[in-house]
Amino acid sequence: MKFLFLIVPFFTAQLVMAQNYQLSDFFTYDATLEQKVDEIFDGLNDTARAGQMIVAAAGRLGKSQEHLNDLLRKNYLGGILLLNGTKEGFTTMVQDFNALNKKNGGLPLLYSADAEPSLIGYKIKNCTPVKKANEMISRAEVRKFANSICKDLKDIGINYNYAPVVDMSPNEAISYRAFGDNADTAKIWSRIFIEETQKQGIVATAKHFPGHGYVVGDTHKQLVYIDGEMREVDNYKPLIEAGVLSIMVAHIAVKNNATYSTNDLPASVSPAIVTGLLKGQLKFKGLVVTDAMNMGGVASIPNCELKAAKAGCDLILMPVDEEKALMDIVGEMGTNEVFKKQVYAAVRKIIRLKICLGLL
Repeated sequence: MKFLFLIVPFFTAQLVMAQNYQLSDFFTYDATLEQKVDEIFDGLNDTARAGQMIVAAAGRLGKSQEHLNDLLRKNYLGGILLLNGTKEGFTTMVQDFNALNKKNGGLPLLYSADAEPSLIGYKIKNCTPVKKANEMISRAEVRKFANSICKDLKDIGINYNYAPVVDMSPNEAISYRAFGDNADTAKIWSRIFIEETQKQGIVATAKHFPGHGYVVGDTHKQLVYIDGEMREVDNYKPLIEAGVLSIMVAHIAVKNNATYSTNDLPASVSPAIVTGLLKGQLKFKGLVVTDAMNMGGVASIPNCELKAAKAGCDLILMPVDEEKALMDIVGEMGTNEVFKKQVYAAVRKIIRLKICLGLL
């Protein structure tokens, strides 16, 4: 009996090490997966933990490679968005970042892109041509082009796609990026795109919550408003039920809505929208990512990244100053126990996702 008692723990440990997970496991409780998350989480200090929430941008419209290398050496990043470049250039960049990150002992990175059908040809040149979202005519085309996009992303090393656009098409800044102005088409085609993407081992992102289609204006330039009813929230319900792993929150304010008014602030920094509506009412358990924090609709708000984290966002995308954003979050963790636990929950989700991506 003593011999068996000694051998069983060793065999169990071997099983823990050998277990492979997939994205389809993210929402499923698994004791071994929980244990693995705990082991990795416990090996980080609070600065490195909060750093997992920060996603900086590389490429023509992002920060320099030298700047990002410095952040990686400090273990201040959880991911990198590849923003405007070529397929070949980004492939080399990912290899360089991975080599430095591995040398520095950092957790593997989430590599993301705005690889929407309507944008990938502009954002990542030399990828396989695909139809724009508003030009697709069938579910089969959505499936075909989703798989084509995934192949190019995997060639580069990208594991997280900020697509599809779930918004309706009336807004001129969104129209060519959306599947159309029919709600049923938007929901069904978005679901197909998400399912095909996540089958290929790449995280899909439904955006721009709570809905950009019926607002007037462009959040890249200024704060825009949903006036009254949030007509596009229902588009997200079947996608959450279908297992979408990520939802992007827009820098859109809500007014004349008794329950979800954001008081002239964008939804991305609103606890009522992120925690109350998305996580609470809609029961979304995946990762909530902000739209880019350098956009005109949010960047002028003091400590906007900290406010987004306090609102319930798990990933803070493209802070103007990544190190300041991180230190604001860490500073708040030191004085606010409720917020600290909230950050811990976000970081555990990020680690869990990295395990399910096969990165850890």
